[in-house]
Amino acid sequence: MYKRVLLKLSGEALSANGNSFDPEVLKKLAGELKKVHDTGTEVAIVCGGGNFIRGKMAEQLGIERVQADYMGMLATVINALAIQSALETAGVETRVQTAIDMPKVAEPFIYRRAIRHLEKGRIVIFGGGLGSPYFSTDTCAALRASEIGADVILMAKNGVDGVYSADPKKDPAAVKFDRLTYMDLLSKGLQVLDSTTTSMCMDNHMTIIVFNMNEDGNILKAVSGETIGTVIQ
Repeated sequence: MYKRVLLKLSGEALSANGNSFDPEVLKKLAGELKKVHDTGTEVAIVCGGGNFIRGKMAEQLGIERVQADYMGMLATVINALAIQSALETAGVETRVQTAIDMPKVAEPFIYRRAIRHLEKGRIVIFGGGLGSPYFSTDTCAALRASEIGADVILMAKNGVDGVYSADPKKDPAAVKFDRLTYMDLLSKGLQVLDSTTTSMCMDNHMTIIVFNMNEDGNILKAVSGETIGTVIQ
């Protein structure tokens, strides 16, 4: 069983219909995370904001890239607060830390403080991405996982149970990979991670497990070291 994990959630994973977030999805997620927390594993979370807005989506509306990325960062803070509320309702103590200072809403990200919270048994939720445009929340997950010394990044997908050679929803011949290296991602052209995230994980020898979060118990299985999804090393 891993001692310290970072869970990367997409914004869409918090929603039943792709927009805003669903209270029942949040309640189920909190229940799954409480089971992991009760094992003694230290948990940190990075969430995306795609259920509200994505940088590329905002660009299509005529909003320039930097402004669009900041809008996306604020969306991740909304999701972080929603996850915090669901977890504390389930009886799990949490802290939200943001890369953009907003002291009335959450703590600023300070890595030593984040580690101290984890050691005290609190789940730490990182919002606001990296606080800078042009970086994805996947890159944020890779950096935060490296900073806090996480054993693994658990990349929870909405309805996708791993990495495939092609989109399994469009190509019935798509093959699922059980294990990959970061060089495999680059050589096969698999669009699982952006190039910045791939390089950061490879340089820091970080392991990623890509799995389907919609199946009950999958987060606990991944933390326990069971073989699910796709392992990237």
